[in-house]
Parts: sequence; C-alpha cells; structure tokens
Amino acid sequence: MHSNDTPTPMLRPTIQVLERTNDLLNVLARHNQALSLKLLAEQTNLHVSTAHRILNDLVLARIVDRPSAGHYQLGMRLLELGNLVKARLNVRDVALPIMKALHQQTRQTINLSVRQNDEIIYIERAYSERSGMQVVRAIGGRAPLHLTSVGKLFLAQDDKTALLAYANRTQLKGQTKNSLSSLEKITKELDKVRLDQFARDREELELGVSCMAAGIYDDNQQLVAGLSISAPAERVQESWVSLLQTAALDISKAMGYTAQNKTLDE
Repeated sequence: MHSNDTPTPMLRPTIQVLERTNDLLNVLARHNQALSLKLLAEQTNLHVSTAHRILNDLVLARIVDRPSAGHYQLGMRLLELGNLVKARLNVRDVALPIMKALHQQTRQTINLSVRQNDEIIYIERAYSERSGMQVVRAIGGRAPLHLTSVGKLFLAQDDKTALLAYANRTQLKGQTKNSLSSLEKITKELDKVRLDQFARDREELELGVSCMAAGIYDDNQQLVAGLSISAPAERVQESWVSLLQTAALDISKAMGYTAQNKTLDE
C-alpha cells in the first residue's frame, strides 16, 4: 500500500525482457536512421550483450531490421501490424465517446459527417431533447457541400478546377436567403476556411440553425471526416470553437494523426 504522500509509480511491464524490448523500440522510433548497437545500449542503459541478444530476436521476428552489421532500425513487421490496426479503426467508434463529452460541454447537437461525391452524409450524432434544435438531421441524411460547415472543409481541400466542376454540377443552389450561391462568394468563404482551419454555416442550410465544424484527419494527414456543432442561431457561443477544435484533434490523434500540420493544433 502506498501512503497519500507516495507518488504512484509509472506502470512498466512486469516481465523484464519486455521492458527492455520496449525501451529499445522506443529509442529506434525516435530516429529516422539505423542506430549502432553501442548507441542503443547506451541510450537504454543495457549491457551491449543484452541489447544484442534482444535485437537479434527482434530481427528474427522482423520487428527490427539489420541493414548493416551492428546497425538496427524498425522493421516492416511493425508496418504490417500498424496497417491491421488502421484497417480496424472506425471513425464512428473512435469519435462517439469524444462527441458525447463535447455534447456534455455544450449541450448542443454534435454531428460527425463524411463526404460522398457532392454531399456530406451524417454518420453519427450526439444530442439530447434539451438541445433546443427544432430540426435534427438524421443519421444517413445528406446535404450539399457548399451549404454546410463540414462540406466547406472538404471543398477547401479542392483546387480551383475541382471547385469549378462542383459549381457547374450543382449550380450552387441555395436553400435559404443566407446560402452562398455564387462562385465568387463560395471562393471567398473557402479562402477563410483554409486560413482558419475551421468552417461555419450561418443559417445557410436551414434558417434558425447555425453550425461550426473542424476537420478530422488520419495518419496520412488526409481529411476523412468533419465534427460539427449545430445550434439555434441565437445560442451560438464563440467559446465552443476551441472545444470543438480540441475534440476534433483528439479524434484525429486516435485515428493515427500526428501533429505535423501545426495549423490544426493552433
């Protein structure tokens, strides 16, 4: 038993060889180039013979590669295993607990959407009857990209040629007096979305309903979904922006995203 004054120790593997293996892999992961046996032993505080024995076993398992005598790097088996994990990741499963927490913070409807051709599809939702929303889009519902906050995130990824093609296909048809129904207006809006890494729908899809959205990215830094807050227009609070961006980043990290694109963290 630890007293209240005794800090809880960090959890470590109970089998010593696993702890040492973990230490070696962590050192290898911090470097892009192959490392010498001597350096690996020094950085893990292992005797050279101990490090050599463990690394040899890892080479046999293809977890570590030996590109030249006495030098080691992470192996292809880790990539294979990582791809299996990635294939089993489902953005809905990853996002839902974070969406529920965001709903608790804002008491508004939280939507998860993905792009399909010229529309977004709502694939998950966290809401309650007390959110005050008169219209809640059902899971599986669709909406035009240019009329929604998440849709604007996806359009902002397109180049000018793709945007023009979208405008020609859809004619940028509006649904309310606030809809952005000209190429000039949507282009200006998308420039702001790219700058802010954040998007809004100001009663453009439905009068009385405003949305704000942040992107969800995968391990290839690709936009795979959008997280949005929908609320009665008069209730929208700017304090939700940072909460939304933090939640979207948490989902992205769980999808394998690493913060190389610093604007997502800002």
